[in-house]
Amino acid sequence: MKVIEYTFKNEMALHARPTTILISEANKFKSDIIIEKDNMTINAKSLISVLSLLIEKGDTIKIKIDGPDEDKAADAIKEILKNIEE
Repeated sequence: MKVIEYTFKNEMALHARPTTILISEANKFKSDIIIEKDNMTINAKSLISVLSLLIEKGDTIKIKIDGPDEDKAADAIKEILKNIEE
């Protein structure tokens, strides 16, 4: 299992457009990808679930990736998070 912890620095954080990009990338992999924020755990491959987290600037999320292609999935997710805030 791979775990990524990320804190959003940008005012826009994870609004609709970057969320769609993240979900699209997550769906390319067979691994299970979940996002945890506060006491919520959701499927990172579901648009409504990710948007329901209401992620804002300063929020920290934990992404857990478990499966046969977890290394590639983790690298792709890290790259997307990096690009979201540029």
